[in-house]
Amino acid sequence: MTVRRASGICPVLLAIFLLILGEQSVETASDNDPYKILGVSRSSSLPEIKRAYKNLVKEWHPDKNKDPKAEDTFIKIAKSYEILSNEERRSNFDRYGQMDENQAFGHSQHQGFRSFHNSFYFEESFFQFPRSRDFADSKYLLHHAQFNSDVLPDSHKRPYLIKVTSEWCFACVHIEPVWKETVQELEPLGVGIGIVDLGSERRLANQLGAHRAPSIIGLVNGRVTFFHQAVVREHLRQFIEDLLPYKLVEKITDSNYLTFLDNWHEENKPSVLLFDQVPIVPLLYKLTAFAFRDYVRFGHVDQGDKHCTRLLRQFNINTYAPTMMLFKEDTEKPVDIIQARGLKRQIMDEFVSNNKFLQVPRLVNQKLFDELCPVKQFHRRRKYCVLLITGEDQAFHPGNKAFLDFATANRKDVLRFAYVYQRQQPQLCQALLQNQVSLSPQVVVLERRTQAGKVLYRSLSGGWNGSEEDKYRLHEQLELLQKDPTYLSLDATLPELNNEMAPIFIIQWMNVAYDYILQIYDDLLYSNWREMMPILSLIFSALFILFGTVIIQAFSEPGEDKPRKSKPKEQPQTEDDASSRASTSSRPPKKNFVEVTELTDITYISNLVKLRPGHINVVLVLTNASNKALLGKFAKEVFSFSGTQTLHFSFLNADKHNCWMPSLLHSASDAAESEGHSEEDEEPSDYAGYVLALNGHKKYFCLFRPVFTGDDPSDSSSDASFSSNSKRSSRSRSRSRSSSHSRSRSHSREDGAGPKRGSSRATSIEVHHKLDRLGLWMERLMEGTLPRLQVPAWPSLDESANSSRES
Repeated sequence: MTVRRASGICPVLLAIFLLILGEQSVETASDNDPYKILGVSRSSSLPEIKRAYKNLVKEWHPDKNKDPKAEDTFIKIAKSYEILSNEERRSNFDRYGQMDENQAFGHSQHQGFRSFHNSFYFEESFFQFPRSRDFADSKYLLHHAQFNSDVLPDSHKRPYLIKVTSEWCFACVHIEPVWKETVQELEPLGVGIGIVDLGSERRLANQLGAHRAPSIIGLVNGRVTFFHQAVVREHLRQFIEDLLPYKLVEKITDSNYLTFLDNWHEENKPSVLLFDQVPIVPLLYKLTAFAFRDYVRFGHVDQGDKHCTRLLRQFNINTYAPTMMLFKEDTEKPVDIIQARGLKRQIMDEFVSNNKFLQVPRLVNQKLFDELCPVKQFHRRRKYCVLLITGEDQAFHPGNKAFLDFATANRKDVLRFAYVYQRQQPQLCQALLQNQVSLSPQVVVLERRTQAGKVLYRSLSGGWNGSEEDKYRLHEQLELLQKDPTYLSLDATLPELNNEMAPIFIIQWMNVAYDYILQIYDDLLYSNWREMMPILSLIFSALFILFGTVIIQAFSEPGEDKPRKSKPKEQPQTEDDASSRASTSSRPPKKNFVEVTELTDITYISNLVKLRPGHINVVLVLTNASNKALLGKFAKEVFSFSGTQTLHFSFLNADKHNCWMPSLLHSASDAAESEGHSEEDEEPSDYAGYVLALNGHKKYFCLFRPVFTGDDPSDSSSDASFSSNSKRSSRSRSRSRSSSHSRSRSHSREDGAGPKRGSSRATSIEVHHKLDRLGLWMERLMEGTLPRLQVPAWPSLDESANSSRES
């Protein structure tokens, strides 16, 4: 019986439960229905929807409606209009009940069922499924065009905190509570908030350099900085504070407050002092200082500091609430004061914006001129600018002070008082003074008509000396102007003002370079290495190619200065042959000429005696008579070998050093006789055309004897030209020579170059042909097949040393 009753009660309870669930579903669906939120039907046209949206916005705007639900209702109204004003979104909602273009089909119909099971239902985003974005986030969404037109310029007035998110991001859901708390704290302080969807705004994400979600970005002065710490509210607050410039607010004490307030003349700005019990400058005050840094200077006074007692006593500061004082030209009396326990950003902005100009500011740039004296737009908004053209010297100070007193006593909404230095703005002054140089100050009343610089103006007759009469005439002229605007009878076109406060080029360049270096450091330190891999690969590839080329060139150079290890028997020949073969890598000449140096007392040691190992000096012996003919022929024959870095080319003048060649040949013959080799060659009297390959380190040389004109090239003398390969050819060549070659050395010295045979034309031809076979001899030298004549020591070029050696 009990079982039957229970089974009868269950269907009733289930029916009641389904009825309640259906009512909740209907109520939830109606709450999220954009048609019902805007109060329009499904057949309403777009103008009707727009009209209803405007009426509801005026009614539920949070600034006008104090209802606690006004903000949520206003957001729902904005979201509903966003859906219904877009035909695609409206069509999706009419078909599938879809509130957002990324929302899954049928999501809104099952909202009630989901809310019922909320206690044991996992969020879709826990498994990285798409989720619908909150209404509160919609007002922060940024688009590419909006970012470049609104947010980027506005970042020069306030910092922006931007979150890069995505629909498929679990980490984004994890930081969402911290993000909302941070937004609620920083947005009232004046920090701009933005959200970038990585999926729908890929172009904007690439511009920001954000390639993954979640990412948090700070934007100040158009510069993007990434947040790299743990997502905690305190870290985000400190991140925004670090983005601001370093010296926005100056610390003020008894020792520097007079200097700070008196600096209005150089800075051309009013000064604001904040008196607070907190020793650290509040973030709200820093953000206000950043927004108005181009107009006002800000200072902070710690009321608990013992070094500020005189300052607090002078201005009678109440220590129980923060106080803000604004000073202009009068440093002893502030022009405005506010004092409240909870200073809001709106109050501070209004306080500063109403006093962001001095009583009589100096026109230092075109921006200040445009704001102080705007162009006339309507008849009721006429603004007349009373301009004092003066100088910077001490003599102009009384007149400037009188003009300031007059401006303070005659403050009106239609009048703007300013002054300009004639030396700083010469083009402006010449246009108003009609190219006349004025030694005394002048007062000009003008009205701007167009942005191109056209103005109507009139000068005060008699100039300005600051006397009571000048003040009376200026006051009378201003009264006439307000009654009759046509009183300004002159017109002119003003040039653009010089920017007197602009830093010099080198400082601008240093600031840009500093920001660029910081950006590179930040990218290298915190960037994803996967994103940096292409850049790093390019850098390392370039370095590898550069250093690889240098290393290959270094190892391809002849390495004769490093001795090679080889067998003892083969060492004398193998090392030189290897160096010779290394030198035979016929390199093209690096220059289009051959460097030939003369062997003198100065160059003899370095070019021969102390010549580096493996290097050979090819020396041409010539005389004064054969200098030009032999040098040209010599350069032509050895040009193809000049690319070898182990070869050096020199020439020796036998007329200057006539004892060196006989001494060298005598030393070589003595060394040959001591080794058992005897040569009976007689010494010639003329060594012009001889070429020697001297190895200074090994103390040997190879000898080239010239081929004389008239000799048969096929004769044995041609073989003898390659340093007498056999003793027989040497003896036959010695017998065939004339008797003049068999004279003693003393006779050879007396005869100089030897007897001359034939005519002068025949002699020139003979000299020209002496080096005909030098090219073949050089090839054999490079191959290492020439015989070598050893010497115990290199003879000196000094004639006396050679003479004493022979005796």
